[in-house]
Amino acid sequence: MPAAAALKVLVVDDQQTIRALVRNGLRELGIVDVRDAVDGEDGLRQLLSAPANLVISDYNMPKLDGLGLLRAVRSAPQLKGVGFIMLTGRADGDLVQRAVQFGVNNYLVKPFTVATLRQKIEGVYGALT
Repeated sequence: MPAAAALKVLVVDDQQTIRALVRNGLRELGIVDVRDAVDGEDGLRQLLSAPANLVISDYNMPKLDGLGLLRAVRSAPQLKGVGFIMLTGRADGDLVQRAVQFGVNNYLVKPFTVATLRQKIEGVYGALT
């Protein structure tokens, strides 16, 4: 597992406020290489041109939703090893089950705390320190 400072994270959400909250939480955890994408299509384009270690993606977005992005990431050979955390405003069992079926590594329910964000990332990579 890379140390927190070595992680490259892409935050994908159509709401600027949520992207800023996630980015600030990641910085508190020592993760400084953080990029943003405004929707799933933008996120996929960015991943294909400059891969990240971890994607934190909202579920409900225009153009390409979080499940669509997850499926695209898992089907691209060069992206198969990327960690993926689904960010959602609802703890919907069906959504979580479908995300697991498509290969999600973890999920984070809004609103969240920095401690919860750390827990979800460590659930994918192990201790951040």
